[in-house]
Amino acid sequence: MSGESDPYIFSTDTLPSDLRFLPPLANGLLGWRVYNNIMHMGGVYNGEAGRCHRADVPCPLAVRVDIEEPAQHTYSLDTHTGVFTDTMSSASVTVSQSLYSHRYYSNLMVMEVLLVRQVTSEEPITVKLVSSYTPQSKDIVFQSGPDYKGGSHIQGKTTSAEFPGGSCPEVHLIWTPVPSSLTLLPEQSQARWGFILIVANSLDTAEASFDEGLNLMSTGNLRPSHEKAWKELWLQSQVEVVGSESLCKAMIGCLFYLLSAFPSIHDTSSSFGGVSPGGLSNGGDGQDYWGHVFWDQDIWMYPGIALFYPKLARAVLEYRVGTVDGAKDNAQRQGYKGLKFPWESAVSGREVCPEDIYGQQEIHINGDVTLAFQHYLYLTEDISMFTEGRGSEVIFGVADYWVSRVEWKPEDQKYHLLGVMPPDEYYYNVNDSVYTNTVAKFSLQFAVELAALLQHPAPKEWQEVAENLKIPFDEESQYHPEYDGYTKGQPVKQADAVMLGYPLGLPMSPEVRKNDLEAYEPVTDPQGPAMTWGMFAIGWLELGEAERAHVLLEKCFSNIQGPFQVWSESSDGSGAVNFLTGMGGFLQAVLFGYAGFRVQRECLAFSPLLPKEISELYVRGVNYVGCQMDWLLRKDEICIILREQASNATSYDLHVVLKASGTKIPLIPGQPVTFPREPGYVCKTASPSPCWPF
Repeated sequence: MSGESDPYIFSTDTLPSDLRFLPPLANGLLGWRVYNNIMHMGGVYNGEAGRCHRADVPCPLAVRVDIEEPAQHTYSLDTHTGVFTDTMSSASVTVSQSLYSHRYYSNLMVMEVLLVRQVTSEEPITVKLVSSYTPQSKDIVFQSGPDYKGGSHIQGKTTSAEFPGGSCPEVHLIWTPVPSSLTLLPEQSQARWGFILIVANSLDTAEASFDEGLNLMSTGNLRPSHEKAWKELWLQSQVEVVGSESLCKAMIGCLFYLLSAFPSIHDTSSSFGGVSPGGLSNGGDGQDYWGHVFWDQDIWMYPGIALFYPKLARAVLEYRVGTVDGAKDNAQRQGYKGLKFPWESAVSGREVCPEDIYGQQEIHINGDVTLAFQHYLYLTEDISMFTEGRGSEVIFGVADYWVSRVEWKPEDQKYHLLGVMPPDEYYYNVNDSVYTNTVAKFSLQFAVELAALLQHPAPKEWQEVAENLKIPFDEESQYHPEYDGYTKGQPVKQADAVMLGYPLGLPMSPEVRKNDLEAYEPVTDPQGPAMTWGMFAIGWLELGEAERAHVLLEKCFSNIQGPFQVWSESSDGSGAVNFLTGMGGFLQAVLFGYAGFRVQRECLAFSPLLPKEISELYVRGVNYVGCQMDWLLRKDEICIILREQASNATSYDLHVVLKASGTKIPLIPGQPVTFPREPGYVCKTASPSPCWPF
């Protein structure tokens, strides 16, 4: 098959029998699974509170090409360019139908059809275009609008707002009408047709975008501008391995689908609606978590993207800032101060979880959100996100929530968080979830740190609660019980206490880290969600056990369904599809596991360890304080190249410090630096002190 030699091209002769695993095409605003007659638009939901879900939008590009004579199909998704192509080869003609969500112009989706005559003939060749489009939606009442420059137009509003008094978003579609057939005339050896679809929130935007699309078509720049944008993205991040073709392909698929869920790096609209577990192509029903945004975005998907793309990382934080009013309302409804971010979020930040208990009890979401902000500050030193960007409101508001939510017990002289649900959702109404309390402690400490940085007075309670919040620990067994009263051996749904080491970075001895892993690994549900095993793999890599980590990471391959590397939430194919949460966990296992990166205050630490199956790991485009680095990791050595900076970019002098020897190696743009493999860190040359973990 055509794509075997290039790991970025996913090809097959037959489509998956389960159409859920057809490739999703998305661009951070529009999302669509190929051939489906339904698509979605970021930020467009229908239904109030717990009935809120992504609104179904009909897709006029739901078209299959049909030719009368027998033909051989090749279906390929080229992740270099984000283009899906169905190529039909018959004796007389080759037909290519290409589909893509435009990577630069986010309101635009495209279908192109190319007919190429295979034999000299004076006969016309006709192919049928079979459409499954209907201008109806269960969520939006559409009406026909006047045609615009030859384009068909429908418009409508969702039927129900997210909260009483809220607005119902408008949706406008303008598209090139799709005929029932296309004909290659006798005198033509080949011909190409282009069809564009615009989806927008206003008529003005729709018409302006359609004008742009027509202009791109007339100048021949429709696909080139799209491919250029994908090329630019890939230049800023590549993760490839030598030694395992399946791992290399999986990594490429993870990055491709994750990047597809984020806006363009040139987007200045601030309209990004966050990332849901199944991405923009899904979200109309419960299996897709209704298209809501969870901790999945901030803890599972964000870290791997933030390591390469500060602009996309900031878009996630700006999404959370945009929901502050709703978070304030949630806290007040619970009877607390500050901000309570929703367990399930749409546009307003008000809780939209269909079941109250999660919004009431799964309060670790607050710490998960602030951890992303902390991660961003340490990676970028971008203070503006916390001043005019209002990030400080998030951090200080969450700190106020924790202070009002804790309860003091004189008998043990500790603060407690009572009546919570940990990340392991098999348990609820428990006290002192070890993950929840730890992430609360760290978010309080970060609030104190940020307040000092911004010269903002910090209430003394922030530090007091942080220092005296109970972190459950079993002295006899030397491990962290999942919550107060947890008995070793009880079944666990997913990674929970094992996340204390990573991503939370709770200091502990190697013995305790190992005890935690050994306590929870055998009792974790093998049918649990896909992201879990990546966290166990990172834990074992921290302890130097690369082969044990690799075995656990390989469990994830059963969640990768079919030829297009689309993930399912569960290994049997059930649950959310295009499960970006699992992809994010997998990506982290490679970046923060095999490469051993840790985002720390004043430095980027590393401690690589490769299993025997992998001879080389390339990580290109790592972005630290605005400086981009390419890393080549081998069994026994590390090579780093600091990229040349654009002349207008703020740049710092960086150097590597090796942990064991204390050796300092300056990084000079364009000059490779190679040294024996050992832990160390990259920091600014003027940095006054070594870095320390969260």
